[in-house]
Amino acid sequence: MFFSADLLDEFASLWFQAPLVISSRMQDFAAAGMAGTPGSVAEASRMFTEKLSAAAESLMALNTAMVNEGMIAATAAATGTCSNFTDASDRLAVAALKPYGKRIRANALRLAK
Repeated sequence: MFFSADLLDEFASLWFQAPLVISSRMQDFAAAGMAGTPGSVAEASRMFTEKLSAAAESLMALNTAMVNEGMIAATAAATGTCSNFTDASDRLAVAALKPYGKRIRANALRLAK
């Protein structure tokens, strides 16, 4: 089974960049804790709100993609044509993972500075 390039891109973000973002944040938390600066509280709050908003956005994107795939299937059944059902699972997975990958890539750029 071959995956689409979009799906592999999202998996790569989750697989490679997410641990780098986590380790960078942990280093920042440790440094802020030793220095006694309040910056770590803001970063922790940002981390949790990003996760919640990514989860909500992911659910909305997945629901929208499922409706689109259902419409494609219904149209194919009504017209008697064969639609591309084999890539439907990839398209759904990309829709669900894209909000997480977008935030991971943005955080990797921001924390690398």
